[in-house]
Amino acid sequence: MFFNLPTLLTWARIVAIPLIVGVFYLDDWSMHSRNLVATVMFVVFAATDWADGYLARKLNQTSAFGAFLDPVADKFLVCASLLVLVHLARADVFVALIIIGREIAISSLREWMAIIGATKSVAVHMIGKLKTTVQMVAIPFLLYDGVLMGWLNTAVWGHWLIWASAVLTVWSMVYYLQKALPEIRARAR
Repeated sequence: MFFNLPTLLTWARIVAIPLIVGVFYLDDWSMHSRNLVATVMFVVFAATDWADGYLARKLNQTSAFGAFLDPVADKFLVCASLLVLVHLARADVFVALIIIGREIAISSLREWMAIIGATKSVAVHMIGKLKTTVQMVAIPFLLYDGVLMGWLNTAVWGHWLIWASAVLTVWSMVYYLQKALPEIRARAR
């Protein structure tokens, strides 16, 4: 199903990317306004990740295309936001390289495992979901880059959370590679 409600929510995450990036090129707005709008947009569009999966199951509208597009949309949204944060000097290039590099490596591994018929060995695991959750909290903190409620310094918390997500990123990559290792060894012979 190319255009059902869950898939449209997934497409919304992809459409959001140039909008979130574009906010930072609005010279008429203050940096605080740009930060606030980009943060709200990221949170709203990131929430569609949960909503599309929930609705797909509840409305019985799951599809192979939706299952393909959902992680692609997540990765695009995270990677584009990381590039903005690196450009704004709010995230380290090293963190972005770890996260983006892992996404490329694991996506390639999953594609190869699908070709050889071994997708179950690299199925999504809780460590991957935890990594994504920490990223989805860290990124809006870094986009906001200010103090919330008079005490919560989002830049400081975002910095620690993005580094925590980088550690979880490496951990999840090692996990998936270990799960795929028997298939890799069997095919290398």
